[in-house]
Formats: sequence, C-alpha cells, structure tokens
Amino acid sequence: MHVLYEEDGGFKVGTVLAATDSALQVEAPHGKRSKVKANAVLLRFDSPGAAELMDDAEARAAEIDTGFLWECSGAVFPEEFAFTDMAREYCGHEPAAAEAAAVLLKLHSAPMYFYRKGRGRYRAAPADILQAALAGLEKKRKVQEQVAAWTTALLGNQLPDALRLMLPELLYKPDRNKPETKAVEQACREAGLTPALLLERCGALPSTHDYHLGRFLFEYFPDGTGFPDGLSLTLPADLHTAAVRAFSLDDATTTEIDDAFSVTPLGGGRTRVGIHIAAPGLGFAPGSPLDAVARTRLSTVYFPGSKLTMLPPAAIEAFSLAEGGARPALSLYLDVDEQSFEVFNRHTIIEQVPIVANLRHQGTARLDAAFPVGEIPDDVPFARELHFLWRMAQALEAGRGKQSNQPERPEYVFHVEGGHIDIVVRRRGQPVDKLVAELMILANSTWGKLLDDNTVPAVYRVQGNGKVRMTIGAGAHQGLGVSHYAWSSSPLRRYVDLINQWQLLALVGGSQAPFRENSAELLSAVSDFETTYSAYDDFQRRMENYWSLRWLLQERVTVASGEVLRDNLVRLSMLPMVVRVPSLPESAPGTRVEIAISGVDLLDVELKCQYRGVVTTA
Repeated sequence: MHVLYEEDGGFKVGTVLAATDSALQVEAPHGKRSKVKANAVLLRFDSPGAAELMDDAEARAAEIDTGFLWECSGAVFPEEFAFTDMAREYCGHEPAAAEAAAVLLKLHSAPMYFYRKGRGRYRAAPADILQAALAGLEKKRKVQEQVAAWTTALLGNQLPDALRLMLPELLYKPDRNKPETKAVEQACREAGLTPALLLERCGALPSTHDYHLGRFLFEYFPDGTGFPDGLSLTLPADLHTAAVRAFSLDDATTTEIDDAFSVTPLGGGRTRVGIHIAAPGLGFAPGSPLDAVARTRLSTVYFPGSKLTMLPPAAIEAFSLAEGGARPALSLYLDVDEQSFEVFNRHTIIEQVPIVANLRHQGTARLDAAFPVGEIPDDVPFARELHFLWRMAQALEAGRGKQSNQPERPEYVFHVEGGHIDIVVRRRGQPVDKLVAELMILANSTWGKLLDDNTVPAVYRVQGNGKVRMTIGAGAHQGLGVSHYAWSSSPLRRYVDLINQWQLLALVGGSQAPFRENSAELLSAVSDFETTYSAYDDFQRRMENYWSLRWLLQERVTVASGEVLRDNLVRLSMLPMVVRVPSLPESAPGTRVEIAISGVDLLDVELKCQYRGVVTTA
C-alpha cells in the first residue's frame, strides 16, 4: 500500500513498510525511509505506484481550470470541505487516487481562491474578496510589466517621462517600494552601474555640479531657495551717528559685510579703536516672520561660485556695512595705549557708523609683506590705521598666550565663473588676516564676558580638553586663551550671532532680553544650529573637493605632490584635498611624496592616483 501525506507544507508519497494506529514507516521513491504520523496521511492507495501517482496527479492538475473549480466548490460547499469530497463532485464519480490527488494539488496551489482550513480541508473564498484579490494581482502584473518596460528603456539609455518627473527622489532618496525605483535598481544591476551613473548615461543630469548641488538642496531646501514675500523689517531711527571714519576688510566676493573698524587718535599717547558690527537685530525681532526664515536657514551656505544667504537681500542691503553712508551698528570701543597697546576702557554703543570704504584683500595684499619690514605704503587706503591694528593684534595674540610663530595652514579661495575655476592660496596668520581675526576674538570674548557678568543668557563656544562645543553656559575657550567666547561678530550670516546680538542690544539698551535662561527656544536653536552648520560645512568641503577635481582637469594636471597624513592618506600641496593612495608604501607622517593622477570621478568626487616616489629636495 502507498500513501500521500503532508510534510513541511508540501505533499509527499511513499510505500508503507509497517504501520500502527498512530504512525507509519514509509519508504520514499528515492529510497529514504521515515516515520509518518497517521494523521498526516491524506490518501491511501494501492495503484498506481507512489512515484507514478505524483506525475499523473500533477499532469491532471495542470488541466483543471481554477475558476471553474472555485465555482463548483462555492455552489456545492458553502462551508469548508475535504479535498476528496471536492474530487468526487468534480469528477462525477468516486475518484481514483490520481484524480483525488490532482484536485488536492490544484486546491493547494490556489490560496487566493481556496482558504486552507486544515489538512486536506479548504473553503472557497467569498466572491467579493476574490475579486479584490484578483484585481490586486492584475494590478501587480501590470506594474511588473511597466517596471520591465522602464528597465529596458533605461538600459537603452532612454529616460521615461514618468521617471524624469521624480528624478530628484530617484537620485537622492529613492523609495524602494515604488515601481520607478525598482526599475532603476533592476537596470543598475544589469548594467553594473550606480543610479547616478546610469541616469547620467540617460542624459538625466544636466551637469555633475547640478547633481551635487541638487542633493544638498533636496535635503535642506526642499521648498526652494527663494524667500517668501511680505518679509518686513524696520530701519532704526534717531540713532546717534559716530564721529568716526570706519572701513571694512573682506574678500572681493563678500556681500554680507558684518564688521568694520575705525582708528581715532585721542591725544596723550592713546588711540580709540572701534569694532563695528552690523546690527540686523535692530530691524526685526525674535518670533517675527523674518526671524522664522533666519531660524530655518540658521546660516549662510557657502560653496565655490555661489552662496545661499541666511537673510533675504533686502535685509542684507539695509544692514550690511556697505560704504557710502552711515549704517546701524553695535560698536565696541577700546581706548588703547599707542606703545604698550594696553586697553584702558571698553564700552559698547548702539549707533550709526559712517562707512567710508570697503577694502578688499586683493587691494591690501601688499601690506602682508610691507608691515613686517616696517613699511607703510601710502597708496593703500587706511594703511596707517591697518598698521596700528596689526601691531595691536600682535599684542592681543601675545596676551592670549598664543605662539605667533606657529605655522598656519593655507586658506584656499575659490573663484568660479562660467565654469572656469581659479584657486588662490592665502596663508593664514599674515598681517591683514591676523588683525581681523584678533579683533573678532576680542569682540566676541568681550561681549561674551559682558553678557555673563550681567547674567544675560547667551550662546558660547567653549573648548576644554581639545573639544569645542556650543553651550548656553559660559566657559573658557582654552584654544583661544580667553575666559569667554560668544559668537557675536557675524549676525548677518550666523543665527547664533544674531541671538547673541539681540541679547546684547537688550542689555545695552536697558530692556528685557528676548531669550531667557534655559528657554526651550534658546536650547533648540543651539542644537539645530550645530547640526545644520556642520552639514553646511560638509557640503562646502565636498563642493571644494569637486571644484578641485575640475581644476585638475582644467589645468591638465597628471602629477601632483603631497604630504602623508597617515596610512595611505595624502594631503595635496596644491589643493584643499586629502586623497587615498592605495599603492602608497608604509611612510612616516609628513613624508612628501609624488603621485600620478590616473582618473577623476566627478560624480563620486574621487581622485584615482598611484604612488610615484618620495619628493627629495636638493
């Protein structure tokens, strides 16, 4: 005797070798013996043979129409039924073993039509549920056909219109449940390409630059980079106009001019130095619509060739310290001894400051070489004032305990116009650069201490044990050698500076500070700023790397030199890039090496290079 039984969700056949009331010893057609529980047996038969039964049953099952079988079962068996009963009804007679097994296989293979209710027992699906399931199946089939068609088009370097409409999502945040994404992924697997490379091959990327910029905008500016209409600000009235001639010093591309300086002789061996900071905090208040925009953006985004400002053009135009008129400013005045550069008096004033010149680095570059040798070029505007500020900066630096002879990393200034890239190297720590940096440190530390001394909440940058963090609790910045350091000098460009300016304006003006200690608004602003500012900085570095690669292509550079950092990482000497050189032999950090450039990948922003040798100096 043979049996058909169920095991692990499938059907098997075998010949009975021995049997008890509860179990059978069965030998499969291929010879394996096993113990089968009696209640797992669905059919007992003498003929045909076990192997022949399954072959015959599968052939018969393939000829049974599932829909017809469902109609029969629903009409005859309103509730659940045994497969043998269904086989008897379907065949019109007592079914042979192969006929009964065929019906069993058909019932079991159509779970959408027949619900399994136990071993060998089923129930016909209700008509409405079956129709919904069939409609879903048909929809799935059509989607699969569409995915296949899209995949074929992509492999043929064609971008279907449906995919073009959702291109940013496919590139930057694909939803793997969507058919469009499935088509791109399938095409990528077959072509051996990344989505970016595949879509570029299909002509979907106007440029590699747009691809990188688009990724950033998709995440941080999903509603576009424009500003909403109706943002209003108020120009302050009745401000005292300072009796100074102030000037700023910035790169030629700077439009948000936050800071300016004035140098006014007082007589008796003393000079009054003014540090004037733009005061957009006078034009709108926390909680205003314009503040909501600044609070969302949190900082100006810089990248070669362009930028996305934190404040709208109207606010920048109204409060930037542009030459040609008096501008609202928060001014810090210091009375300085002209020999020792000791500061005798510090006071902060809200006022209008006449800005007589916006100096640019390009026009003052000669001062970096002239000042150290005692020269003051007469043809450089405000050269004498700048020389005094440089000497003062040296004294301030020494007072902070900073070694002035420490080597400074170069700063790379990118100028992009019409796809052409120029990269200018500026050495940090040069006289003009140093005087601006030291005066900003002085302003930020002075105002940070002023806010703390008057128990006015503020946002501080604190450094301890080499780690810099932002906090609303005052603390020392060990790296700078100051007891307090609160960013306050860039309110047009950084939101935390704007917060601190609002607090300072309230303190100096004798009003209630808008942000209270440990307020939720202050804490959340600090947290959001840190996260966003870091992301903006990462984007700027990535775009600088991108344009560095573009520069290498533009200049047809094939060999470069650099300095080993560690392992196989090399910092290039001509660009602000760190590259991985897999073929670099074990080398001590600081070793200067030469590398050959073999490939530039503008999509992944990677440089392919090989080690050539150690750079030897004569």
